[in-house]
Amino acid sequence: MEKKLLKIIFLYSGKALDEEGKIFVKLAERKGIELIPYNVFNRVSFDGFVKELKDCDLVYNATAEDYALEYSKLAEVFGKKVVDSPKEYYSTEDKWMFYVKCMKYGVPVPDTILLPRNISMAKKALKDFNKWPVVLKRIYGTWGWYVEKADNADEAAEIIRKFWEKGSEKLPIIAQEFIYSPSYRATVINGKIVQTVIKKNYGLKAWKATGIYGKKFKRFPVDKELKKLVKNLMSFVKIHICGIDLCKKGDSWLLIEVNSSPAFDFLQSDHEYLIDLSLDLLKKEALKLKK
Repeated sequence: MEKKLLKIIFLYSGKALDEEGKIFVKLAERKGIELIPYNVFNRVSFDGFVKELKDCDLVYNATAEDYALEYSKLAEVFGKKVVDSPKEYYSTEDKWMFYVKCMKYGVPVPDTILLPRNISMAKKALKDFNKWPVVLKRIYGTWGWYVEKADNADEAAEIIRKFWEKGSEKLPIIAQEFIYSPSYRATVINGKIVQTVIKKNYGLKAWKATGIYGKKFKRFPVDKELKKLVKNLMSFVKIHICGIDLCKKGDSWLLIEVNSSPAFDFLQSDHEYLIDLSLDLLKKEALKLKK
């Protein structure tokens, strides 16, 4: 009797399946997985997606697009396991609550405050904080779209107004100590550091940790302190596949943020390797559900 393939829905976004998606499909087939690509931008049929869910073993969200979260939440409502769960996405993407959790569990992070909604009071809070320049971040936001640096309280007030005008609502904003440091990324799969990259950024946005401004990438060694930080972090961040952004203050590591659906293409030599590890993890999780 022919062995039945595992079926995993692969959520992605874009006009068509990109090169990475095609590699996922190719490697999945070798592992006995039928990967079902599902473009969250083009396919909006509720009934069609629910029908796909009935026959699948697992859902993998491979895109950082907010719209994909609605499909992930829908899958969980219908009893399907999602890697990674939208519940975990919200627990890490709320940048203020993530800071609070890091403080609770002793994970080192830059000094951070939650700003008052009133701009005059926010300016006073920033003056009391007295860490210039300061990084302003909306509590939700991807790709560094709501992250800016201010050198004084008046400049910060203008950035806050700009965030509120650009967004659909006046979401809370945090102010964070700016650390003069290169941008470091550790990719973690199943609790293990599987890749490290220093992101060399150039141009006006060179100070941002996000990789979209990066032009050059090279590896950096993993020391005991970083291993300990990641182990501590993974004890309360239940994300199977993630990218951890870090900086260095002196010789000490500081955590900036954690992202689900991380980029795998910083180093082309590792691209298929990281996809292969991800598929091993997905297969392991899918087989658990069959027991």
